[in-house]
Amino acid sequence: MIKLALADDQNLFRKGMSMLLRELEGMEVTLECANGKDLLKAIAVVPVDIVLLDLEMPVMDGVETMKRMRTDHPEVKVVVLSMHSEEKFIVHLMELGANGYLLKTAEAAEVETAIRSVAESGYYFSDMVSQVMLQGLVKRDKVRPYFNVVDPLSDREIEVLKLICAEKTTPEIAEQLFLSPRTVEGHRNNILLKTGARNVAGLVVFAMTNGIHTP
Repeated sequence: MIKLALADDQNLFRKGMSMLLRELEGMEVTLECANGKDLLKAIAVVPVDIVLLDLEMPVMDGVETMKRMRTDHPEVKVVVLSMHSEEKFIVHLMELGANGYLLKTAEAAEVETAIRSVAESGYYFSDMVSQVMLQGLVKRDKVRPYFNVVDPLSDREIEVLKLICAEKTTPEIAEQLFLSPRTVEGHRNNILLKTGARNVAGLVVFAMTNGIHTP
């Protein structure tokens, strides 16, 4: 069961989203909050796997809440909900460690896909978000080109990276490459160290930048 929290100050939107999610198999809405401060206080005592987080809220907005989430509750995954599709919003939130970014105009099917993807693989990026991230991070020189990495990725690490970008879970990668899950996690950590990426979002952009395509 995926335990969800909603943080959005628009009561009608929040209630509508909650009704939608409650109809989906394997999902449970455990929290509904109108601002980031209430959210942080609540998840300290109520178990949550994924937070759907609005950017524009009173008391404590989504950006500040995101920063606090990564410090106080790093185990909780965050999918940002926003009306903004501009590069500055998307790139900044991904750099802060968001696991996904959804526009509030997204269809119900995409919302479900995003939540399940984040629960299983740790991230979800629509084609629009991926393109914006690539353009923004490369322009701002946030990703080092592969051939300039001091300690290049091994063939096995590239295989693992491709499967990470294909949204495969650690057990799935282990099964496909005939490795143990522990070995896969070791490769993942080595890739993070070598590329300088801080999270899966950074790995995806690194792969996109350097032409490392998913299988």
